[in-house]
Amino acid sequence: MSKPDISIVVPLKNESESLPELEAWIRRVAEAHAYAYEIIFVDDGSTDSSWKIIQALKMQNPGVRGIKFRRNYGKSAALHTGFQAAEGKVVITMDADLQDSPDEIPELYRMVVEDGYDLVSGWKKVRHDPPSKTIPTRLYNRATRWVSGIPLHDFNCGLKSYRNEVVKGIEVYGEMHRYIPVIAKMAGFTNIGEKIVEHRPRKYGTTKFGLERFMNGFLDLSSITLVGRFGKRPMHFFGPMGILCFFVGFGILAYLSISKLMYKEWGITDRPLFYLGILALIVGSQLFLTGFLAELIARNSTTRNTYLVEEEL
Repeated sequence: MSKPDISIVVPLKNESESLPELEAWIRRVAEAHAYAYEIIFVDDGSTDSSWKIIQALKMQNPGVRGIKFRRNYGKSAALHTGFQAAEGKVVITMDADLQDSPDEIPELYRMVVEDGYDLVSGWKKVRHDPPSKTIPTRLYNRATRWVSGIPLHDFNCGLKSYRNEVVKGIEVYGEMHRYIPVIAKMAGFTNIGEKIVEHRPRKYGTTKFGLERFMNGFLDLSSITLVGRFGKRPMHFFGPMGILCFFVGFGILAYLSISKLMYKEWGITDRPLFYLGILALIVGSQLFLTGFLAELIARNSTTRNTYLVEEEL
């Protein structure tokens, strides 16, 4: 049996009202362009009738697949599970709330297949969200562009398309779904494009966005940046800071010792600089030991020597 052209991964939680309309819209677009397709609904612990509706849709459309979590794990877990299940040559993700238009699918597919992009991220240039969501989103996108060096306007847009190799070669966990382009770039998939997409007003239900997600986003950005750069060589992060602090402390104490020998009227322990030197020595030693312990942990990690090989002869 040949693989489908497109896998559409739809993570969802409590979106029962929008699912029939979304499935019908996706099916209409796919059939109009003669795509072999599959729709993978990942139910992230819904408490409404979402799963029953997915079961009913499966009876009507053999291209529908469903995955149901026992409890809510988060969007990253839903996407990762959907990615592992996807069999299509191109994998497209979209939210289940009908704010992402399935009419964008053909162009997202074309940009991967014909233009050769590894990943294409949607850009909701015109948004239909309240300022409490759009202002934090702009700040978040600006910070992510600056840190990652990826010139995207909208990192968190749920509407994206990927080559299958990309989704199989990255791991999305925690709240890292916001940073999939960053994760992909760190894995070596650097041909990342962007497409302006339609952002539709929410038709059913309520938004899942909260201020805690905004704060968590910046914490996750710090984590993924450090882990991506130093995850396999932690001593290169902790070591230089430890050595710098140690020698600053050593220099201060050496200076105070020489001053004591030359100007005996001053006691070393009477000067605040002495305690700064002691603190720098202790912090430097701790940072160096932290890097050493992190190296020992990393060397015994099962993922330390996991690398993506593009081709073998």
